[in-house]
Amino acid sequence: MLWLVAAVLAVRQAAAVLRQPPGERLTDLETWIGENGVLHVPGSLYDTGQFTGTPFAGLVLKPLARSAEESLGVVWTLGTLLLVVALGLVVARALPGQVSRRTGLLAAPVAISLLMLSLPVRNSFSLGQTSIIPVLLVLLGTLAVRNERGAGILVGVGAALQPAVLLFAPLLWLAGRKRAAVTSAGTFAAGTALAWAAMPGDSWAYWVHHVAGAGLGERADSLANQSLHGALLRFGLEGPLEVALFVVLAAGVVFLALRRAARYARDGQLLLAVALTGCAAIAVSPAAWQHQLLWVLLALVGRVGSRARDRLVWPAVVILVMTLPGKMMLPNMKVLAPLRENVPLIAALAAACAVPFLLRTSPYFDKPVPTEYARPAPSRWGRVPLAPFWKRLVSRPNLLLELLVIRVGYSAYSHIRLAATGGRETAEKHAHQIHSIERALGIDIEHWVNHATVRTGWLESFFNFYYTSFHFVVPLAVLGVLYVRRPADYRWARSSLGFATVLALVGFWFYPLAPPRLMPDLGFIDTVHGPQDLTNPDYGALTALTNQYAAMPSLHFGWSLWCGVVIVVLAPKLWMKLLGLLHPLFTVCAIVATANHWILDAVGGATVVAAGFGLTYLLAGRRELLGGPVPAASASASASASASASVDVRVKLPSPTKGDEPVVREREREPVREREPEPDRL
Repeated sequence: MLWLVAAVLAVRQAAAVLRQPPGERLTDLETWIGENGVLHVPGSLYDTGQFTGTPFAGLVLKPLARSAEESLGVVWTLGTLLLVVALGLVVARALPGQVSRRTGLLAAPVAISLLMLSLPVRNSFSLGQTSIIPVLLVLLGTLAVRNERGAGILVGVGAALQPAVLLFAPLLWLAGRKRAAVTSAGTFAAGTALAWAAMPGDSWAYWVHHVAGAGLGERADSLANQSLHGALLRFGLEGPLEVALFVVLAAGVVFLALRRAARYARDGQLLLAVALTGCAAIAVSPAAWQHQLLWVLLALVGRVGSRARDRLVWPAVVILVMTLPGKMMLPNMKVLAPLRENVPLIAALAAACAVPFLLRTSPYFDKPVPTEYARPAPSRWGRVPLAPFWKRLVSRPNLLLELLVIRVGYSAYSHIRLAATGGRETAEKHAHQIHSIERALGIDIEHWVNHATVRTGWLESFFNFYYTSFHFVVPLAVLGVLYVRRPADYRWARSSLGFATVLALVGFWFYPLAPPRLMPDLGFIDTVHGPQDLTNPDYGALTALTNQYAAMPSLHFGWSLWCGVVIVVLAPKLWMKLLGLLHPLFTVCAIVATANHWILDAVGGATVVAAGFGLTYLLAGRRELLGGPVPAASASASASASASASVDVRVKLPSPTKGDEPVVREREREPVREREPEPDRL
């Protein structure tokens, strides 16, 4: 199945390139070797600024220019596909630690699939870039080829194609492979000298005039340049000050990265050492474009954390950084702009200089501290939970990973919601259906409420403010309080909200619905956005920001109802419960008064929220958990044993013992913390 997934991703990537018209696919490659490419034009390769490779790369590509024109696209795409497969196979064979045959078989398709999904590989496919070749040459030279001379030649050729790869020569030296290090440096010098003899003008332009290619391609301060040089330029530094600061920072990064990489190489984690050196090469290059960032993805092989429940955090962060654009991981806020603009660079610097990867000599490398799970309370039905593998934790989830999941999930929700437009005619047809049903039921009060609100100035201002201000603030506040005070209930509540949101997307996609404010001839007044030109099919710039027809079900009301239910169920005080009920009450009044939803939209929102809670119950069982965590190894046994248990789970949970006497605390006041493992168990 994993190989099938890898094959589907490979075919999809190749088809995405080949479906493009000849003039729009492999644009960088066609700029080089196409009919009017720079490799055909007499004179310097760098006159137009389109060719960004080394003179040695131009020397290698020039003989291929004529033959490549006839097969531009198919052969190059299939060749790139084979390079990615070879890269995945080499990576799978170089995993650190004791790898069983079964794990090795699974590792290859997983590695190939991740490579296919990564932004650098997708960028290389679409542009026709050659950046995969130096990475593959380095991996073969450092991991696969045992002959010192052969290894050095491969690394040296990779450095001649991409100068930053020369950083692997000192890594080989520090790792004890001095002959390979010398050979790689010599091969790089020989290739560069050969290109200098064949194309002296181009070599002068590349190495001297453009300072190793720093002035070629896009502007160095563009977001595509994820190097320290590009980041400093984006911060507004320039001139000698920027150059001096870049040199100092680059020297520090190289020192720390090579020191750490040599340590992991001596520890037997060669793939991790190569990845860290590659991350340093990204940071210290004058220009590191997106198709050159593949080294960051390789850094996910490092193991971080002594506890099993923290092991997936680093790989998840790396995969998200390498597969999603920065705007999906961080909101578009001015204070977060420096982070958002430099996400790949920050990941590369963290891997090269900061992340505390475990050594193989660590007792936690192969056997991390096992996760302890709570025993689920017995369900009222024998077949619940339907997903017994859904183990329930009482400890808090990792905050960084949780924030990333929430942000990426909401970003994906926004993209799908924006795509589910359905068309104006269909949306208005559905709106007439909803209006007819409400008239038949006698609940078509939207017009009366809307105009009564407009006639009352302070009420209109209040509902406008409430509609635009509390939709995100209150759910995030509830999640934050639960994360801090009630971590076990946080997981239950968060899952319910996620299910409800996914179900709402299904409604947006299959039943686009025009809200009352966008229905011509019905006389509604848009109190929030102001008058809309309903003769304009796009309704101005507002449609470009959000889907105007994502009205059924109403998540404005659905999320507020979720907040009210969670507060009523979990709040310890009666006044808190009553206050929690005010939020869905004010929200349903606001969405109707501002003409943004029909009454039945709120019914739809309540339906998906109820379904979200119901799915969580069916899959994971009751919210309540039995007192006392159990080790992961016996979690399944305790789940079956809990069916016959009879314990008061709503009042007290035992905490770790002090001496011989158990200390009992109220569950409503303090969450159970994960017990620290005893020294003799480690």
